[in-house]
Amino acid sequence: MTKKNLNSILRSLPSVEEVLNTPAAAALAAELPRSVVVDAAREAVSRAREHILSSSLTDDDAAEAASLDAVATHACAIARAFFAPSLRRVVNASGVIVHTNLGRSVLADEAVAAVLDVARGYSTLEYDVQGMCRGSRHAHCERLICELTGAEAAIAVNNNAAAVMMVLSEFACGHEAVVSRGELVEIGGSFRIPDIMELSNARMIEVGTTNKTHDFDYERAVTDDTAMLLKVHTSNYRLIGFTESVSAREMRRIADAAEADRRARGVDAPRILVYEDLGSGALLALDNLGSMNEPTAGEALAAGCDLVSFSGDKLLGGPQAGIVIGSAELIGRLKKNPLARALRLDKMTLAALEATLRLYLNPEVAREHVPTLRMLNAPAAAVRERAEALAARIADAVPAECGAVEAVPEISRAGGGALPMRDIDTFAVQLEFKRGGAQDCEEYLIRKNDVPIIARIHQEALLFDARTILNDDEIDEIARACAAYFEQLEA
Repeated sequence: MTKKNLNSILRSLPSVEEVLNTPAAAALAAELPRSVVVDAAREAVSRAREHILSSSLTDDDAAEAASLDAVATHACAIARAFFAPSLRRVVNASGVIVHTNLGRSVLADEAVAAVLDVARGYSTLEYDVQGMCRGSRHAHCERLICELTGAEAAIAVNNNAAAVMMVLSEFACGHEAVVSRGELVEIGGSFRIPDIMELSNARMIEVGTTNKTHDFDYERAVTDDTAMLLKVHTSNYRLIGFTESVSAREMRRIADAAEADRRARGVDAPRILVYEDLGSGALLALDNLGSMNEPTAGEALAAGCDLVSFSGDKLLGGPQAGIVIGSAELIGRLKKNPLARALRLDKMTLAALEATLRLYLNPEVAREHVPTLRMLNAPAAAVRERAEALAARIADAVPAECGAVEAVPEISRAGGGALPMRDIDTFAVQLEFKRGGAQDCEEYLIRKNDVPIIARIHQEALLFDARTILNDDEIDEIARACAAYFEQLEA
């Protein structure tokens, strides 16, 4: 495109007022606030100008992009998108079970029902029915957590990073907390353990090396100002090879020995707590993982930890939450910490967490009813049946001249920063393209389908992992969306 033609096309761009006077925009302004439609018109004109300037368009394509109809259509789409829900359901066919970007764990039906029950009216959030007086929101989940972990007491806050922050703030503020260099992890969103420790005003004492930390490293680091030995379970990565770490049981021995020495010397110093942050956390061992199982919260506590924290929305399979378990004395202090109010759970999260925990009272029921556990434990043969059902539906919906479909063996991931070394055998539906392409189809399924469908691309084919497809309705949705993609190509 010559500079002369470019300038001519840019001058032909409609004004905002011209866009607003089109029948489509005028009709939309009768439905939506005029200010929204005006802003959408400005944005559509601006985007058209940027598109023409930044793209290698032909004269005809540039003229079409600058046309009044094209800009007005775009303006109406922008305005309608403003009022469409941003947070909405998607179909997860990626094979990542605890998908952080897609909301992590899927709630059990029982948890969803509990949320609806308390959301549509008043509730017993802080009311004790038996005593007919004010109650505590901590009580709804505490007894269940204690029953499932063997703890004396528990508290739940709004995520596990918050739980770590509160524990460090309460018990290590102004004192030393000793942690292995190999456990200074970074979790999602670039949040790092050292940053959390700094914010809590705990003085971090690093020991050992990236790959090896020994018991004598902790013994040498302990001083009369040490308040905590912190163990961070590396749930989102693994070091393999020439490595060594110190168990919570051994840290308990080191802490007890240091406290005995203080007493013998008559030193008035803070108690040395052993605290393990499990990160992803689990209440049950997973059936098909063998030696790669994550430690359960109860096992960590039994190993000698004073406090253990873990997430509610990862391997536990509940809503976003951070749970801390330990002695009644220590948890009692956390409940009185001002952060407990700032970080507390709302009624809907509490309802979902309580309902999820109740399922765990019967482990077999939990494995069947908690979607995260069900997907993690599902045998590959069962997943293959679902993949073959999906392949048949897509084959029926998509003409043979458009694409080839088959169920193929693949690998799923736990996701959510859990089980990083575990390959989970699965089956996926592979769609190979004779028309269109994998990247173009992926964009269509995410951006243009009413319910976004998240798959993955492998060697110019699109893969739909059946392990994370929840039900027959989602199978039908995927098949219809694939058919719609090829239909719009023909159009």
